[in-house]
Amino acid sequence: MTIQPITTSVSYTADRAWLGSLHGTDSTETITLDVSKLAAAHVQASTDTSQPYGRVLSGVPVGKITASGLYGSFDPAAADGRQNLAGFVFAETLYAPSAAKVPAALLWHGVVVTAKVPGGIDTTKVTASVTGPQIRFV
Repeated sequence: MTIQPITTSVSYTADRAWLGSLHGTDSTETITLDVSKLAAAHVQASTDTSQPYGRVLSGVPVGKITASGLYGSFDPAAADGRQNLAGFVFAETLYAPSAAKVPAALLWHGVVVTAKVPGGIDTTKVTASVTGPQIRFV
């Protein structure tokens, strides 16, 4: 009897059409996302039973939750800190279905193509701040 190992690999290419230039991509910051504070348009659940992980999409606008220090989807109507744009999730991030927190890379300065941001973003509701993200919208 011989044992034949089986290996399966899955790969995908991140959609970074929202990224207007490479400026700022060399100095992203590490953040932790609160999965419960991510909008449905910003995550993609897995439909593959052999790969149960969901993923946070690249280009998701996020704000920092004041009480926890974690990050969630930018929401101008929120009152927990997420009403202030902190930046954008730079790279897609996998997470287990039971995960409450997910590490991610934050693009805090650079150029963003508004029309390509996952779930959309209303730039008129982004408050400019000298201490906040340095994002130029095109």
